[in-house]
Amino acid sequence: MINLSSFIAFHARRTPDRCALKYRGEDISYEHFDRRIRQAAGWLASRGIGAGDVVAALMKNSTAFLELAFAVSHIGAVFLPINFRLTAAEVGYIVGNSGARILIADEELAGIAAADVPVVLLDEAAQSNITRLAPDATPAPMQPRQPRDLLRLMYTSGTTDRPKGVMLSYENIYWKSADQTLALGLNADTRLLVVGPLYHVGALDLPGVAVLWHGGLLSIQRHFEPEQALAAIEAEQLNAAWLAPVMTTAILTCPHRDRYDVSSLRWAIGGGEKTPEARIRAFSEYFSNARYIDAYGLTETCGGDTFMEAGREIEKIGSTGRAIAHVEIEIRDDSGNRLAPGQNGEICLRGPKITQGYWKDPDKTAAAFFGDWFRSGDVGYLDEEGFLYLTDRKKDMIISGGENIASSEVERVIYEMPQVREVAVIGIADQRWGERPVAIVVPADGAALDFPELINHCRTRLAGFKLPKQLVIRDSLPRNPSGKVLKRVLRAELEANA
Repeated sequence: MINLSSFIAFHARRTPDRCALKYRGEDISYEHFDRRIRQAAGWLASRGIGAGDVVAALMKNSTAFLELAFAVSHIGAVFLPINFRLTAAEVGYIVGNSGARILIADEELAGIAAADVPVVLLDEAAQSNITRLAPDATPAPMQPRQPRDLLRLMYTSGTTDRPKGVMLSYENIYWKSADQTLALGLNADTRLLVVGPLYHVGALDLPGVAVLWHGGLLSIQRHFEPEQALAAIEAEQLNAAWLAPVMTTAILTCPHRDRYDVSSLRWAIGGGEKTPEARIRAFSEYFSNARYIDAYGLTETCGGDTFMEAGREIEKIGSTGRAIAHVEIEIRDDSGNRLAPGQNGEICLRGPKITQGYWKDPDKTAAAFFGDWFRSGDVGYLDEEGFLYLTDRKKDMIISGGENIASSEVERVIYEMPQVREVAVIGIADQRWGERPVAIVVPADGAALDFPELINHCRTRLAGFKLPKQLVIRDSLPRNPSGKVLKRVLRAELEANA
């Protein structure tokens, strides 16, 4: 029998004064964290929430977010964190589709907290301590759960379709925590910077929950701001982080970055897209005691299926590393046949931390598996040593004149240009060729780029059919919380203006 609150209670007994969470200048010990979880669980129980009920949360980063997540588990209910960047209609769809019994939202998000269920708003005080909602609530007893019981629902942000509710069980979360312990060397001295949104697996699971498993510390930032993140690393001697690619770029280009002592940092997990070599080198130059760990994972797998190994970063440049201990990876063709090393195909995964499927959607669940192998929807290949290389999203493969063009290949070439800060290459419908590749570029600060320059650079590195047929300049690229560029948004914008 297990429960997510079990290991918090364990540390509260063993090391009650040890700091579990830092938020807005306050240190929350394991003893206080445990007490808040039990009291919040009692408040939920007093509202009729029990085992198997879905509790939705529309919240920015705070201690209350984690207090609620653990309290929901404590009474055997199911936690549903929702992306606070969505519209009211999208929030309403997720709450309705999930069958949530209650929606708990930050006061500032009241405008999008659309639901046909009771909505409870948290003011700033409650965001720092959720028990301020009900200071007199009677603490609830823990409800034991089975490994395959549902712990959490997480709706994918979706690059092509309506959000799907990913079902994550206790088994999934505990196996991912065990594997991350092995891969990252987590222990009670791990002090993690949390700057990604907690509703996303990057911040919550890579490796957030696993750090608390060991009695480590989470330093929670409500929003990502480069200088605040650097200041926290210095002041709190943080030694670990998960950073979406756009966050890494912002830190490395921060004009005041040299004001901060970041020597305590030992590693930062990246991911979300293939990391350019220049960014890895720049990271290592600035964070001289840390290594950049490229990784690959999905919401459906709790994140972190591969990690780059120490000392192999440059030798295996372009790779996201090898599979963790209890994940198997195979590359398969569209019929489900296994492909040999070096051959491009769909990345498929198997292991105990992978979802059982999608909430209330047996058809999409069935379509997402080859037997017991989960189909990621990503294209890549394994080398002879088992290192994974991402090539593209299947849905982002450009087909022009019958030829397949991997957009990531064109992007890597364009990234070599010093005038380019960020780039995305997409396919736009073309009457003659079926699709034509278009490059959307965010220039580096103070730089300018025109189409002839772009083509002259690409022509010596790419086949003629892979060359972009159009250049679009933008101030930024739309991304989901894990840092992946939302190419459907770019595609829709360009098609609307065609």
